[in-house]
Amino acid sequence: MALSSLDMFQVPIYGLVAGAIVITSLLKVAQLFQRWKYARDNGCRALGHSVSHGLFGIGILKELTKAAGEHGFLELIRSWHRHYGTTFKASVISRKIIFTVEPKNIQSILALKFNDFDLGETRRAAVRPVFGLGIFSLDGTMWEHARALIRPTFTRAQINNTQLYETHVTELIKHIPRDGSTVDLLPLFFKGTLDTASQLLLGESAHSLSGDETSESVLFGKNFDLAQEVTSLRFKFGRFAMLQVSRKHQKAIKDTRAYVEKFAQKAIDYRNAVNSGQDVDKDIKQLTENQNVFAYEISKQTLDKTEITDQLLNLLLAGRDTTASLLAITFFVLARQPEVWNKLRKEILTLDGQKPSFEDVKSMTYLTWVLNETQRLYPVVPFNQRQAIRDTHLPVGGGPDGKSPVHVPKGYDVIWSTYTMYRDNSVYGPDAAEFRPERWANLRPGWAYLPFHGGPRICIGQQFALTEAGYTVVRILQEFESIESRDPSPWVEDLKLTLLPANGTKVALTPVRL
Repeated sequence: MALSSLDMFQVPIYGLVAGAIVITSLLKVAQLFQRWKYARDNGCRALGHSVSHGLFGIGILKELTKAAGEHGFLELIRSWHRHYGTTFKASVISRKIIFTVEPKNIQSILALKFNDFDLGETRRAAVRPVFGLGIFSLDGTMWEHARALIRPTFTRAQINNTQLYETHVTELIKHIPRDGSTVDLLPLFFKGTLDTASQLLLGESAHSLSGDETSESVLFGKNFDLAQEVTSLRFKFGRFAMLQVSRKHQKAIKDTRAYVEKFAQKAIDYRNAVNSGQDVDKDIKQLTENQNVFAYEISKQTLDKTEITDQLLNLLLAGRDTTASLLAITFFVLARQPEVWNKLRKEILTLDGQKPSFEDVKSMTYLTWVLNETQRLYPVVPFNQRQAIRDTHLPVGGGPDGKSPVHVPKGYDVIWSTYTMYRDNSVYGPDAAEFRPERWANLRPGWAYLPFHGGPRICIGQQFALTEAGYTVVRILQEFESIESRDPSPWVEDLKLTLLPANGTKVALTPVRL
């Protein structure tokens, strides 16, 4: 029988398909062999548990979704570690994840094997819609460049400027009732830290504490919160997060970026005027001569509005949310721990009513313990992740006893929960689940405590955050002699980009009697 013209082409096509399958299979076998050889050469042993909870790991995704909706995301991960151990592997669709709470492993990821990991596509995809290509989504030389641009903003001279904190804390204190009525401190702290951060980064305060609910800065704060929900959902659920993203989220992202773009454009216009020898705004000129204002400093390096906006949004997140979360949780705890309040106030009263200096804040031992303990029990950033960019290994977690190295193939994500790690009885004692600042008298946890991360990516603004938080605590306790919780419910997590008390920080404060 004669072959048709179509039949003449079918044989080689089948051969090409078969050849492609063979080549793909051989490449896969070669990859598996290389991984096996790497694991053998480095003494790696298998993890004790590999978890999927159903076909393709769909069960894990369902559990996480349910737990997030019930404000139990962090406790779910903690329960997995109690059940599967300190280091275990999980599969969710095509994503391979190693969960660990071993300090040695985290030290390896963040410092000793820093160049074997990057932020990973999951994080970049989560951050990009709101924050673009900023310090929190960049790797390699681009990250190094961004960090170098930011560093001068957080010099000792800038941090020591307590008048910056005083201006906004004074305004915040005006909003605390003096008649014993209930106030939610959480939104006040977010407005206060936004005002401080915007003055430091943009050169002018947002004045959200003094604005009404329809003011541009207050609306920005609300839009910023809503926009961050998208980032938070993407962190938790990856590509499946878009199922929960609405039009109001998309509008919030647009409005958030538009607000900050105005400040970016203002800096660009000023720099263009300087570069062309035109008359410049005298107030801005005087401001930038007296202090490092990030928006104007970065305009010396780039006039790209998108790039400047991205970096400003990244730093506004760090400057507003992390410190506000720390303060909200600190006062949530203080309202339930009158003995801690009294000890802390006794230390603060040694100032004899004088406003604290930078050195005063840093020298207060019990204040430091309280802030440390707050960040331990309720870490502001309670979990983090990295992705292996080459075959590598972690020092512990493998084998029956969990003491052997663990192979981390290229493309694997590693997630660690500081929320779980900070509740380790072997490090923090049998009362690790309790709030007890005194444990810090002799505690030196090393890599088991990372409130500001570690390694080359350690938070560049940590001293600014701690000084602002400490200064705010001191000033409020100078003005008020007692605190009472007005929320009978226990701690409930609200996990966004930072950790918050789900019911806010509802308290009543009694002013000092003159």
